[in-house]
Amino acid sequence: MSRAVTVFDDFSLAPEEREQVYVHQVYDQIASHFSQTRYKPWPIISRFLTSLTPGSLGLDSGCGNGKYLPLNQGGKVMTMGLDRSIKLLEIAQRAGNVSFDREVVRGDALDNCWRAGAFDYAISIATIHHLTTPERRRQAVETLLRCLNPRHGRLMIYVWAIEQDNLSKRVIPDGDGDSDNGRDTIVPWVLAKPSKPAVTAPGISQQDENSSGAETFHRYYHFFSKNELRELAEAAATELGLHIGSPPETSSGDVLHGVEVVNEGWERSNYYIEMRLWEINPQ
Repeated sequence: MSRAVTVFDDFSLAPEEREQVYVHQVYDQIASHFSQTRYKPWPIISRFLTSLTPGSLGLDSGCGNGKYLPLNQGGKVMTMGLDRSIKLLEIAQRAGNVSFDREVVRGDALDNCWRAGAFDYAISIATIHHLTTPERRRQAVETLLRCLNPRHGRLMIYVWAIEQDNLSKRVIPDGDGDSDNGRDTIVPWVLAKPSKPAVTAPGISQQDENSSGAETFHRYYHFFSKNELRELAEAAATELGLHIGSPPETSSGDVLHGVEVVNEGWERSNYYIEMRLWEINPQ
């Protein structure tokens, strides 16, 4: 059965309030059930994590239940997790059924809470598409680029694509405007639970009439169009004053910082992009 994805049209709230209602509040309430459906790493991301240089320190921004934290090359790399949902972070702390607490931090993907250049790598998996404006999505990429080592930092971003494959349960609705700019949508999450009065809020419906004791939670998603993720990443790099492309073979004598796209594509209804920072210092 396809999921009843609908066009998002609640622009009465400020962007931060939209995300609070349609993202943060929802994930804290569905955390346990959501985590049970998120256990298998995507192959592209697994390969990225296994290709890292031993001794690397990284960030999973929007780590959710922490399913990527255990992919640490047997302890040769370390990934810290960051998420807004305290309920998901409680699960992420013990990701992989470990007996110790993993390093996780409660925070926002837009927060500049890290020292510049603190990490050797960062991943952002299925997170940026929850931000409700192009400006906030760009700021999230800027935050990721800023916290990476400017000489060799590596970045992987994954978002939902407007182009869904034939195995997807999502049917993307038509909307106003050009689909080249992606699509702002509401994606439902049905949570079965014992019958009781439902909380009434913009992001949460009353009990589902078609499912006894179930509640439907409404989550905001921006489905990305082809090339939109690359354009977003390059806009963020430009905002930070980075040169876009491969390092030049010759230098003018000044220190030059840049970023290049080393891999990008579409995988199972998602777009991804991998970037690498570089520095040329003639001294």
